[in-house]
Amino acid sequence: MQCKQSPGITLLFLIVLSTSAFGQKGKKDFQNEINQKTASIEPKVISWYEDIHENPELSNREFRTAMLVAKHLERLDIEVTTGIAHTGVVGVLKGGLPGPVIAIRADMDALPVVEEADLPFASKVRTTYNDQEVGVMHACGHDAHVACLMGAAEVLAGMRKQLKGTILFIFQPAEEGAPAGEEGGAELMVQEGIFNNLQPEAVFALHTDGRFDAGTLAVRPYGMCAGADQLEIIVKGKQSHGAFPWLGNDPIVVASQIVVGLQVIPSRQLDMTKALSLVTIGSIHGGVRGNIIPNEVRMLGTIRTFDTDIREDFHRRIRQTAQSIAEASGATAEVIISGSNPVTFNDPELLTKMTPTLLKVTGEGNLITPSVEMGAEDFPFLTQNAKGLYFYLGVRTPGKEIESQHSPTYYVDESSLQLGVRALSSLAIDYLNGR
Repeated sequence: MQCKQSPGITLLFLIVLSTSAFGQKGKKDFQNEINQKTASIEPKVISWYEDIHENPELSNREFRTAMLVAKHLERLDIEVTTGIAHTGVVGVLKGGLPGPVIAIRADMDALPVVEEADLPFASKVRTTYNDQEVGVMHACGHDAHVACLMGAAEVLAGMRKQLKGTILFIFQPAEEGAPAGEEGGAELMVQEGIFNNLQPEAVFALHTDGRFDAGTLAVRPYGMCAGADQLEIIVKGKQSHGAFPWLGNDPIVVASQIVVGLQVIPSRQLDMTKALSLVTIGSIHGGVRGNIIPNEVRMLGTIRTFDTDIREDFHRRIRQTAQSIAEASGATAEVIISGSNPVTFNDPELLTKMTPTLLKVTGEGNLITPSVEMGAEDFPFLTQNAKGLYFYLGVRTPGKEIESQHSPTYYVDESSLQLGVRALSSLAIDYLNGR
């Protein structure tokens, strides 16, 4: 997928473009009914959110959450399939009238984080992750995603006779990444056939964002989140006593030079005017004692890009830089790039079509055009054969400090949940009914 940034296209331009697409008259406006249904179930949505927050589960271990979701969908007389990609749940709601297929996704997994938020329903869960004792916390808002989609499913199930088409409700495990040695997430759900019988035209998803106040939504066309690749570099030298480094070949020194050398690539070798890119080394391991130079150093990192061509060039330069620096010192460097997530790409035509819906549910001044996001998502695996629309749900209490995702104090202002339900429900109704 070629993901070029187009700063000239703004939401204002999209609104102008969409006038003709939504200028048809005589079609029923379901917004009042959606608003009433959403308001009536708000206490339930908040209760689901608090329950899931208090009982978080790590990737591929979302058993309780999946059961909660499946039972709710079954009560709504929605066709349910469980156990997809380990713990994933898919509900199928067939409308009373013929029409296209769309999908809405919510991710379910929590993170290995010890919660520090001052909440009466704060997580106290502890478990083992990668052989370490960890806390578990919904530090990214996936609890809110699940609650909002459960709410949207209830709203839309109550309007099924009016729906022109079919909705897939996708409750996805392991968005944060499967545990070591396992597969998971959106890619595995697709591999296991969630779209084999019903291929959606469009897939929608929201994500909480503490940068924006509750009551707001944020969306932009083209690249919304970066593509991400996992990076591993294994530097091999020659072990020796720390007092006699000339008798060995120090891979720690070589690894240090590689870390610095990698930073030169995005800042000096790639055209930053075309698209953003970065490389980060977050883990370096080598040696067991201060007076022993080890044989080997292992580095782990991440690569972020917004453009296919730049991504391929970046990978080539990373390999060349690491291997050349190592060779110059008489060492070797093995570069492994894997675990790729594509760019989260908002189809501009779809966003043009749905912008009036987003404006309708937020009200004037509450639909924001955010900057590009260097964080990454596996949502794009669901949009390989469909148009995608991914947007942020503002969850910050106005006037409070910003809490970053993955922070132990991350929180969601519960007043934002109703807007999340309303936005997902309205996008589904308006797309299917062609307004």
